[in-house]
Amino acid sequence: MPKKLRFAVPVAAAILFLASSNLMAQAGFGFRAGATADPDQFHFGFHVETNPFVSHLTFRPNLEIGLGSGVTTIAANIEFAYKIHLSKSPFSVYLGAGPALDVYHYSDRTHTGGGFNVLAGLEHRSGLFGEVKVGAIDSPSFKFTVGFTFR
Repeated sequence: MPKKLRFAVPVAAAILFLASSNLMAQAGFGFRAGATADPDQFHFGFHVETNPFVSHLTFRPNLEIGLGSGVTTIAANIEFAYKIHLSKSPFSVYLGAGPALDVYHYSDRTHTGGGFNVLAGLEHRSGLFGEVKVGAIDSPSFKFTVGFTFR
């Protein structure tokens, strides 16, 4: 692993976990995987989710690693999600957004930049979820992710 990536991965993970633990107690953690467009990649990672700190609003930072198209991507996403509980249903819809730190490692160079994501998802009370994410600036342009949150 290149020297810059060996440094970026633990720093991004520490930022995600320290930020969430300082704001409030962790309500859950989970794993995620999916497909990314621009660059075209398979991505996987993990997330934490806090208890709501304002009505229905949670802090949901995540770290995703993307592989494919001749580049390795590390995305540290600092996202907030607003949950809308569907009455008489085990499902919730959520909408969110937040900034990102994106590191792209090519065979001959590394590029680091900031980005911003807007997301929407559907989540079952068991923890299973599906999510779409649109990125701007240096974030991947589109992601489809499925995952599970342990509560």
